[in-house]
Amino acid sequence: MSFRVQVDVTNPGQFFACCGLLELATRLTGDAKGHFEGGHFIVAAECTLSGLLDRWTSTRLVQVDPEDDASSPIHVPAPFDLRLDWWKDEGSGGRELKVWAGTMQSVRIAQAMVASLRDPALHAEDLFDRGFIVYDPHDPAKKVEPFYFDARRAPNAHSRDVGFSPNDLDLTTTAFPAAEALCLVGLQRCRPAPTGQKRVFTYRTWGTPLPIPIAAPVVSAAVPMAGTRTYQFENWYRTGQKKHKAFRPAVSVEERR
Repeated sequence: MSFRVQVDVTNPGQFFACCGLLELATRLTGDAKGHFEGGHFIVAAECTLSGLLDRWTSTRLVQVDPEDDASSPIHVPAPFDLRLDWWKDEGSGGRELKVWAGTMQSVRIAQAMVASLRDPALHAEDLFDRGFIVYDPHDPAKKVEPFYFDARRAPNAHSRDVGFSPNDLDLTTTAFPAAEALCLVGLQRCRPAPTGQKRVFTYRTWGTPLPIPIAAPVVSAAVPMAGTRTYQFENWYRTGQKKHKAFRPAVSVEERR
């Protein structure tokens, strides 16, 4: 069995969301492989996309540290049994990829993004392109802004781009919850490589079906592999206070040369 999703590989949020899909498929079925091909990410596993999302969205994300609403590790219960805490990892650079800050409550954001994907009508190939306003599952009258992993939000996030600050005015805008939630999962194992420039990273796509333990070092160029393509992006400050960040669209390193 296999399923596919449409992906823009120059959108880091979508790319790492594909890694997240592969991670979840592996944990659900015990054996999964994935690769990029012709504008799609294809997963070979004993599950369907809808079946995988049904299981994932029916779990309750657990805040590991009840005293830390902003940065607590998150536990994804069985059948996935996954701990998400890459943003606390200073050793391998996970902390440098953190986009939220201040009053943003990471667990609340994650819970809202995942819960919004429970509708089976969203479980389609264009999953990453389904954009809408997301509401808090525990308080449906309240809207929840995303992490800003999805690069479509970054170009219009700063006051220099639109003439005013959406953050300062507390505006709510369209989110792409599949990219946001699955990227949070994907970055736990698959990390981009630092470039030596502040907040600038690279990642690689691959065209051969790979299991997630092999895909992870390919993403960061830790192991050589034919048929890969390298992309570079910036984890950009999206506010004048230089606290909140956003993943900007990536460019092909090969095309820049």
